[in-house]
Amino acid sequence: MLKYAEHLARACQAGDIIVLTGELGAGKTTFVKGFALGLDIHQMIKSPTYTIVREYEGRLPLYHMDVYRVGDDPDSFDMDDYLFGQGVSVIEWGELLGKDLPQDYLEIIFDKYVDGFDADGKRELRVIPHGKRYQKWVLMQDNKA
Repeated sequence: MLKYAEHLARACQAGDIIVLTGELGAGKTTFVKGFALGLDIHQMIKSPTYTIVREYEGRLPLYHMDVYRVGDDPDSFDMDDYLFGQGVSVIEWGELLGKDLPQDYLEIIFDKYVDGFDADGKRELRVIPHGKRYQKWVLMQDNKA
């Protein structure tokens, strides 16, 4: 999962939005740790549960958000400043934003196995593109694999 996240980040550009969907403990913050490495960020990545947003500087800025506590008030912080900024936005629990999400984003769904992992100790990730930009992007990534 970490290697996949790192690979994904290396293909990202400013303005990209990644939404991470999954149960508590599914590996969302761990995924962001690998993603940060792909943006050449080598500092400790912490969950932004109580701060809502953590910013990290690398090849591109990383805006790591956890909107679980935002509830139905996404205007409680300046989300647009991040989504339309110069970095990459990675949003844990982003599905809770519903209609407040932009039209184009890449969703990664973390499926937990009964014991948390499959036989190889890996979690299953499903990648769902939302919008034409990410549909094309996913096709290009699949062709490189």
